[in-house]
Amino acid sequence: MSGPQTVDPAVSRAKFAREVTAYRALDGTYRKRGQILLDAEFPEVCVMFATPKLRPSPIVACVVVDFTDYDVQPLSVRFVDPFTRAPIKASELSINMLRRPPMPPGMPKEMYLQLMQMGQMTPTDLMQFNSPDDPPFLCLPRVREYHDNPAHTGDAWLLHRRSGEGSLAFILDTIWSHGVNPIEHYQLVAQMPAIGMGLNLERVPE
Repeated sequence: MSGPQTVDPAVSRAKFAREVTAYRALDGTYRKRGQILLDAEFPEVCVMFATPKLRPSPIVACVVVDFTDYDVQPLSVRFVDPFTRAPIKASELSINMLRRPPMPPGMPKEMYLQLMQMGQMTPTDLMQFNSPDDPPFLCLPRVREYHDNPAHTGDAWLLHRRSGEGSLAFILDTIWSHGVNPIEHYQLVAQMPAIGMGLNLERVPE
């Protein structure tokens, strides 16, 4: 568990069951986009992400979503190895989660896109970490790791709790739409061996 259970466990279990049931109702849709529920046993849900746009389709992410003390506390999200469930290091993360900055009020869309292309408005990475050897965390309001970060003390979970944007479906959809869905092709990386001849071509998702 990511922390102590202070709310009545029956409350957290009921909300866990409700959100897992809602997920399973759309399981076929999620699977088609490469989002696969591995297991769900209170207080954790484990979901793996693959990229069906590519052949062969690689596994690019796996997360454990923790419902401990939900929803007095927001959901916790940990990126893990899909085979061992061990937390991964930031250096092992295989996806980027870039989000465009909000369009300033009154700015024409064409100007906004032009500024993005010129690099004068840069996207932010939703995946944050202190060092490559530390676990990455999803820097997103409504996620426990975001609200536990001292840099976000002015943005309390209670300000978002009633929005509905701290749910299991919302968090998983954010990971898919910003980190998984943008992957459309492999990038060929050529490595010249120190001794011998020829090229070793690795296929890795961008």
